[in-house]
Amino acid sequence: MRSHFLYHSSYTPLNHGSFGTYPTSVRDRLRQVQDLVEARPDTFLRYSFPKLLNASREAIADFLGVEIDECVFVPNATTAVNTVFRSLVFERGDVIVHFSTLYGACGKTVQYIKETTHAESACIDLQYPIGDDEVVDRFQKAVQGLKKNGQMPKIAIFDTVSSSPGVRMPWERLVNICEKEGVLSMVDGAHGAGHLEMKLGKIQPDFFATNLHKNQHLIRTSIPTSHGYEPYPKEGQLAFFNPLKGDAPSSFVGLFEFVGTIDVSPYLCVEEALKFREKVCGGEEKIMRYCEDVSNEGGKKVAELLGTEVMNNAEGRLTKCCFTNVKLPLKIGNGKGEIKQGDALAVVLWIGKTMMEEFDAFVAPYYHAGYFWLRYSGQVYLEVEDFVWSAGVLRKLCERVAKGEYLVARARI
Repeated sequence: MRSHFLYHSSYTPLNHGSFGTYPTSVRDRLRQVQDLVEARPDTFLRYSFPKLLNASREAIADFLGVEIDECVFVPNATTAVNTVFRSLVFERGDVIVHFSTLYGACGKTVQYIKETTHAESACIDLQYPIGDDEVVDRFQKAVQGLKKNGQMPKIAIFDTVSSSPGVRMPWERLVNICEKEGVLSMVDGAHGAGHLEMKLGKIQPDFFATNLHKNQHLIRTSIPTSHGYEPYPKEGQLAFFNPLKGDAPSSFVGLFEFVGTIDVSPYLCVEEALKFREKVCGGEEKIMRYCEDVSNEGGKKVAELLGTEVMNNAEGRLTKCCFTNVKLPLKIGNGKGEIKQGDALAVVLWIGKTMMEEFDAFVAPYYHAGYFWLRYSGQVYLEVEDFVWSAGVLRKLCERVAKGEYLVARARI
């Protein structure tokens, strides 16, 4: 399977979850579209592109189980979150509800909204491993507690699968609570499409954003413009004229349709990516099963070889995705071979960088709840042997950390 991808022969990619990659067939489609754009720029961008974009929207809408006109393309999930949050009007007493595991960039969006509007935020602390029932209970109590305090939980943001730790969240149940409590739900599904079965038409979150480059074998995209924005006309003024409005079925779709001189080719590769997943990989069910299995089995092997453990809860739900989190054999403390609390970030950065520079591989290290962890990403091009190989590398790196080598590297900066 690896032969379908563009990785260097010496590179071991164990972190598909951050930036993803795409197979050669999608690369070929990308180049084809780019050539079509450059052959007749005006013809393509004004007339051909909207029709091709609708075909891509139709394909991905069917994949997600939603109506086509509820589905538009943006560069990534973080852009979508910003689009939603910066489109809302926040009044005094309005509260944004989120978990402590919120993705960092989305956390900055929440902070920005707090600094520029009347909104406040309520953070629900999660220390993993923790059960799904406890997560749901804390969320419901937080929402109801805000209401009793005279505040208005306006919108809640939460993940399908969080980034750090890389664990599946009970997002469907959280959406249900939001609906019952009258709170807008913003689901950050960056690790959603391709990780989990998507039935959005049944679950009905208010807003849902997902990435296609992480687990859909699609390419990364670029930032759109606001060309499609239609301001309300003031009294006595002519309505806003958009010379490139096209035939978008609604203002919502038109807002995201035309992106000017930005490269729009990635959006037109969806059908080719889905074709690859069906014809070469065997379909969505087979892909998800393999990615989850190789991640879980590989993660267990690594934990055994390191003498540690895999992060999971009593229900075994945390690993029901393409991620597995393995504890590293490192301890926080002031004794010999232990790491001071203040050095945790330095250790995480040193492990990641050294693994890349010396071993041409990468696993996502992070620090959570007093321990060091690794987030492994399962993918179709990986085998359990790749995980086993990484365990030997990481054992050596942890031994070097215990000897303080990361301190020497930090001193050179």
